[in-house]
Amino acid sequence: MKQFRIRIVGGSLAGLFAGIMLQQAGHDVRIYERSKNGLAGRGAGLVGQSDLLHILRLIGCEHVARVGVVAKERIYLNHDGSIAQTVRMPQTQISWDVLFETVAARIAPETYHLGRGVIDVLDGGSGAELVFEDGTREATDLAIGADGLGSVVRPALNPNNNENRYSGYVAWRGLIPEASLPTAALVLLDRFSFHVRPGVHMLGYLVPGSKGEMNRGSRRYNWVWYRKVPQSDLAATFTDRDDRSHAFSLPRGDLSDDRLTALRADACEVLPPQFALAVEAEPSPSIHGIFDYEAPRMIGRSIVLVGDAAFVARPHTAMGVSKAAGDVMALSNCLASETDLPIALQRFEAERSVVGREVVAYGRQLGASAI
Repeated sequence: MKQFRIRIVGGSLAGLFAGIMLQQAGHDVRIYERSKNGLAGRGAGLVGQSDLLHILRLIGCEHVARVGVVAKERIYLNHDGSIAQTVRMPQTQISWDVLFETVAARIAPETYHLGRGVIDVLDGGSGAELVFEDGTREATDLAIGADGLGSVVRPALNPNNNENRYSGYVAWRGLIPEASLPTAALVLLDRFSFHVRPGVHMLGYLVPGSKGEMNRGSRRYNWVWYRKVPQSDLAATFTDRDDRSHAFSLPRGDLSDDRLTALRADACEVLPPQFALAVEAEPSPSIHGIFDYEAPRMIGRSIVLVGDAAFVARPHTAMGVSKAAGDVMALSNCLASETDLPIALQRFEAERSVVGREVVAYGRQLGASAI
């Protein structure tokens, strides 16, 4: 197997998976993450689908899949808070925090660089070149774009089609200590709860504590409220209390007091009382735009896209991390079985572009009935 010098743009799970798999294969790998403070503590829970579980086994982290909370059933609430339907469907929510920290510990620390923002990637026949924020450059045999929704690598391959497409709605999110839920809302615990009617879609479930705690009283409750927002109001939706604009989301702690008050009032009017109490218990909700994107090209001569840099699927699929894991495993296999880099990349794109388009289409289908 030929060894390559590989540089990865983006240090979240997609970038970490790629870095570990390719380091294990003997390649010279470095990861560059633009964040100066790291990415730990930014997630809640996720579903452990097959590709995620497979890659965890391959990198020696399969134990992390056991750090999760089981929702024993699904319940659907009427507007008045009564239970309209109960469905026996056990599901485990793995801790994103524990997953990220465990996977990050597997990367060679001297090869993971925080605060090293890449602003451009140049594709060449004999390699790629990374351009950093400070003006420095670095040549590499292969550049991997694992930099998600706001990818700076994507335009190098798709200069005329690299913008995410807004779906017409956003997700308001809360993540609160289990103990913060009032007694009147305790029916929400230990189950996946929904309230769905035309124009309204709310759901919630338990996830482990920030350090993976799974015992009762130490877990966290995660709620998601999908709400329609016109395209013309999106910029204002992502403007924080200090009048700073964000591209795709509004982080926790940045919502103004008057908007928080309005959110709680809307929840009392629109949602079942249990969900309204969960919303009220969250002091710092975040807002995330729901977008679609399909990369016309996943590869160049010396560049490849993985994860959300290539295909952005709506969160209803619960497949974002699993899709990234599948991309990384396919790329690693192609590089291992081909000595010629262009042929390896072509094989990768042929395999994964079909999967990416199917997942995005599935997300649109679910989204059409979500709100």
